[in-house]
Amino acid sequence: MTGREPAVVRREDLRADCSACFGLCCVALPFARSADFARDKPAGRACGHLRDDFGCGIHARLRDEGYRGCTVFDCFGAGQKVSQVTFGGTDWRRSPESASAMFAVFPVMRQLHELLAYAAEALELPAARPLHRELCRALARIEELTRGDADSVVRLDVNALRGEVNPLLLRASELTRARVPGRRKDHRGADLMGARLSGTNLRGASLRGALLVGADLRGADLRDADLIGADLRDADLSGADLTGALFLTQAQLNAARGDTATTLPPSLERPAHWAREGSAGGVVGA
Repeated sequence: MTGREPAVVRREDLRADCSACFGLCCVALPFARSADFARDKPAGRACGHLRDDFGCGIHARLRDEGYRGCTVFDCFGAGQKVSQVTFGGTDWRRSPESASAMFAVFPVMRQLHELLAYAAEALELPAARPLHRELCRALARIEELTRGDADSVVRLDVNALRGEVNPLLLRASELTRARVPGRRKDHRGADLMGARLSGTNLRGASLRGALLVGADLRGADLRDADLIGADLRDADLSGADLTGALFLTQAQLNAARGDTATTLPPSLERPAHWAREGSAGGVVGA
């Protein structure tokens, strides 16, 4: 571990800033033609819609053009870290010899920044105060790793690092959810694809890694529920209460459906497409 102060990790540094990135998600990552992407694109090849200034030529109409997958992706700020820190602001077009290394670093950096985001959130949980020293050390260590050179980042064993950090996140979750009154449901890793859970009391539940694709969660009480790694693609969150939901990310919300009655944590934004697409069935009361 390291003595680096975790204060250097700012929340804004864990949010994507496309203006400071060299379009890395549009180049480094592969696309497979599907409901999420209109066409195939191999890793390392620039998307045909990437502009010379690294902006997206169809950003305002990505979903209409068949690129829904782009609208739900979140790099957690890894794009600007790789572009401006690891490679010092020199882009892959001006320095093509750095392209392959830059594209290899990006997916690893994204995983590191995701861990940073989770650790930073855990530090803000009042009930997790007994873990603050360990969380601060973990946060400082991960941040230090993100500032290594390209070779050191690519060589990292991110799975091993997750194995060290995840127990801390789990303990932070358990301490927080223990304050929820009543019996808390455990659906960790459960297959709830398409499940009818409208109006269900899931307050303080563990939904870590749960498969909730297409689940009906209209009007569900998800306050203080642990949603780390839960697959919420096309889940209907209309009218659901997500106040205090743990480890919920913007990408998870972007992949789901909801409406103006969905209550969100203050750190997250209501996806723009929710207002356009609406809910298929309206809100179901508890």
